[in-house]
Amino acid sequence: MKRYFSLILFLLFAVVLYAQSNSTDAPDPASIGIDTAQQKLREESVERFEIDGYWRSSMAPDQGYTYTRLFKGSPAQRDDSHPSGKEPLLDGEGNPVELPDEYVLGTRIDFLHRGHTSITFTPLHPIPVEGITKTVSIWVAGRNYNHQLKLLIEDFFGRPFELYVGSLNFQGWKKLTVAVPPQSEDGRNGIVQRNYHYNNQMGIKITGLKIDCDPMEAYGSYYVYFDDMRAVTDLFAEENIDEDDMIDSW
Repeated sequence: MKRYFSLILFLLFAVVLYAQSNSTDAPDPASIGIDTAQQKLREESVERFEIDGYWRSSMAPDQGYTYTRLFKGSPAQRDDSHPSGKEPLLDGEGNPVELPDEYVLGTRIDFLHRGHTSITFTPLHPIPVEGITKTVSIWVAGRNYNHQLKLLIEDFFGRPFELYVGSLNFQGWKKLTVAVPPQSEDGRNGIVQRNYHYNNQMGIKITGLKIDCDPMEAYGSYYVYFDDMRAVTDLFAEENIDEDDMIDSW
């Protein structure tokens, strides 16, 4: 009996060793495509809210009305790694630059009555983001209301999406960040940022911001301010395009 028991243990041990030896031969499918050597991440300033009249706000006319304009000011934007103590502005290459940064975008919302309503903030033109966008951040002064901020985008095919950024229930300025979900493996479903048919076209476009109001706090006047929208993008595919490839834009 002991002989058979020892034989069974020996066979089980051999099976485990065989499985372990084979597991190192084939790569884990979940790890394919996420190698850091195939990414080139860069943070860049997408919108600084410095141009008067570039952003507009709106809401349902039976719910209230809005008024949007620029105001002088800026959030603290503390950054201990920067000599000035302020988070620097970044150019298209991700390098610190000295650019005008005097204004923030402010909006006053006057509610006519309580109810479920939304306020949208739209630029005159959609804002394209270079590369494959990983995250988008924006500084907000939300006045400690339970309203919800969302980011409005379009994917590669021009399909609209809303991404939940965060609640505005805080005092003063706060930097809110939202992650852009990766597209599905088939390249057609979800937020598609790159299509395998067109290697010279990729990325998303930011079409605006949206605030979904808490009906219990949708009364009186509400003030909200925005500044310094940024994106962290992956430029590996963007910078490895064949220069002699044809462009389908005719």
